[in-house]
Amino acid sequence: MAKIGIYVERNTITNGLQMNGLMKFSHIAQKKGHTTDFLFRPDMFRIPEYDAIYIRAFTDPLNSSYIASRTAEMHGVRVIDDSVSIRVCCDKINMYRHLIRAGVPIPETIFLNEQDLSHETAERVVSQLGKPVVLKAPNSSFSLYVEKVETAQEFVRVGKGFLRRADRIVAQRFIKSEFDWRVGIIGGQPLYVCQYSIPKKRWKIASYTPDGNSVVGTVCALSLEQADPRLLECAQKAGNAIGKSLYGVDLKQVGDDYLVIEVNDNPTINSGDEDKKAPDLYERLINFLIAGK
Repeated sequence: MAKIGIYVERNTITNGLQMNGLMKFSHIAQKKGHTTDFLFRPDMFRIPEYDAIYIRAFTDPLNSSYIASRTAEMHGVRVIDDSVSIRVCCDKINMYRHLIRAGVPIPETIFLNEQDLSHETAERVVSQLGKPVVLKAPNSSFSLYVEKVETAQEFVRVGKGFLRRADRIVAQRFIKSEFDWRVGIIGGQPLYVCQYSIPKKRWKIASYTPDGNSVVGTVCALSLEQADPRLLECAQKAGNAIGKSLYGVDLKQVGDDYLVIEVNDNPTINSGDEDKKAPDLYERLINFLIAGK
């Protein structure tokens, strides 16, 4: 039987829904005869003692979770998320290039650097992509540093602000919808399906008030059997373009077709949301974490 370490940080343990999900994970692992421990940053030196590490902390190549992932890999310990997936998914330009190479359908997308942020170029991009245009900083997450612009002036202003965080930005055609599809992928196979609704008078699934409070919509789970096979196929193709780990693929539906908005490593798995219609979610996670299948 395996010894599993669950790597967490403060933001994990203060999120009740996420912690409830981790307690379910731990309970099922123990029923299968495994042991589980929660590991924090000061416990990182213990990673080589484990057979597998399950990272449930904010992932970024500049964060401790990346060090935890690389430490596990260096000692031959199976880990979710692997370091390559973290590096790719935390850089939207890198991520979109993987999707483009694999022929995954995405909204029309343009990559821009500082030299491109002129009024003339902005007018050309707005004309090409249509109004509004979505601008994204490549190292953004939780819908932060993702803005909608209508004019060339807004384009240049927002773009220059994002370039304080990176040397390139993403411009993308806006796809209007009332919800985003989220398909969880594990080892190249669908794990769960949800609809993330977009709150009223908002245009993305998560936004923030001036005082920093988040505004999020409801989550509606579907069983894999209820989901459109074309949705699952598109999400699988996107996940496989990145690797063979755990991913959350966000998609927009346009008529009968699907466009991938992005692929996330370390996707949210909250008790009562993502796991609601996926009764074997935690068991499949555990099996993949330990045995890769």
